[in-house]
Amino acid sequence: MIQLLAKWLIRQKESDSPERIRSAYGVLSGCVGIFLNLVLFTIKLVFGLLANAVSLQADAFNNLGDAGSSVISLFGFRLAAKKPDRDHPYGHGRFEYITGLFVSIAIILMGWSLLKNALDIVLHGGEPAYQSHFLPSVCVMGASILVKLYMFLYNNALSKRFDSPAWKAVAFDSLSDTVATGAVLISALVTHFLKQPDWVRPDAWSGILVALFILYTGLRSIRETTAPLLGKRPDPAFVSALRDTTLSFEGIGGVHDVIVHDYGPGRVFVSLHAEVSADADIRDIHEVIDNAERYLSEQFGCNATIHMDPIITDDPETAKLHAKAEAIVSAIDPSLSIHDFRVTPAPQGKTLLFDVAVPFAFSEPDDMLSERIRTAIEAQIPGVRAGLTVDRMEDEKPESRKPEVL
Repeated sequence: MIQLLAKWLIRQKESDSPERIRSAYGVLSGCVGIFLNLVLFTIKLVFGLLANAVSLQADAFNNLGDAGSSVISLFGFRLAAKKPDRDHPYGHGRFEYITGLFVSIAIILMGWSLLKNALDIVLHGGEPAYQSHFLPSVCVMGASILVKLYMFLYNNALSKRFDSPAWKAVAFDSLSDTVATGAVLISALVTHFLKQPDWVRPDAWSGILVALFILYTGLRSIRETTAPLLGKRPDPAFVSALRDTTLSFEGIGGVHDVIVHDYGPGRVFVSLHAEVSADADIRDIHEVIDNAERYLSEQFGCNATIHMDPIITDDPETAKLHAKAEAIVSAIDPSLSIHDFRVTPAPQGKTLLFDVAVPFAFSEPDDMLSERIRTAIEAQIPGVRAGLTVDRMEDEKPESRKPEVL
């Protein structure tokens, strides 16, 4: 249905930006979600009251909460599509993450409400459910499960297509609703067909389990939607592709300090350092860097900035010192590597300047590790002093240098 409505309502043009298409799909899926949840809420509430089924009534209000979440998501997609302005030069894309957070909070609040209602029934009892209108109620719950499965499938597909945490949160909310309604359906069948003491309330106990599952889903969604806001680690495959693509340009011999800033879908800024020969013509290498920036921006849909690091590539003495320093650092721990290596003269002898790439998982404090490396190099390479900077990086040791460099 979503695809059919998209063909009718979303008139895509070649000139349309990805943000515009994303916003259009967000508005469409939000409106469909609001409509379907309001229909489910109305039907479930009516038959929940007629059948005196508290669990079905609670499930109805769960759908009403989902409709409210869809309204929030719809609002967020509209705000996220706003163009950059003076106060927000990087755009408003993070509104999508914020709305995903609100959806997650709504899931938790609804789960808590369901849990309290179910516990109240278990502790204080009440009139038995499904003494009438059993068959229509079962049909309503079966139809609700099918509708929610459909909503999960299309929201999950959209979340993958547009890499959207907000859509993913809505999709898993729909999946949790299928489980919730399934539990209510099972409790209805048990209540109607099996005899049980008055103190046994299958609908209430199933409500407790459903509420706990909904709370878990909400907490998981919060973790996924807050990660981009807090600045989560970029996808290693994305970083590796950036490195490999940059290294494919002639004249670039190494890549390091890759930084990815995520300001929302379609608003990713990338900066990295590219090692180039210090003897290269500055105009030629500048053109290479410009071409690499443009290609990265077009290929990966980002705004790329490359900083040039000139290094000496044809001096045997520098190459020898570089190899020795790299071997010493690697001997301390194989996960360590060095970059930005250069040699400068000093009154006391040569000074080796370089950065040490250290994984975030490495537990030793930076100052202690720096002193250990400095001591080892100055002890094993006579007549040199070591000046180094610890550079925390991804947990994987990157293969960022072409074999022929240095």
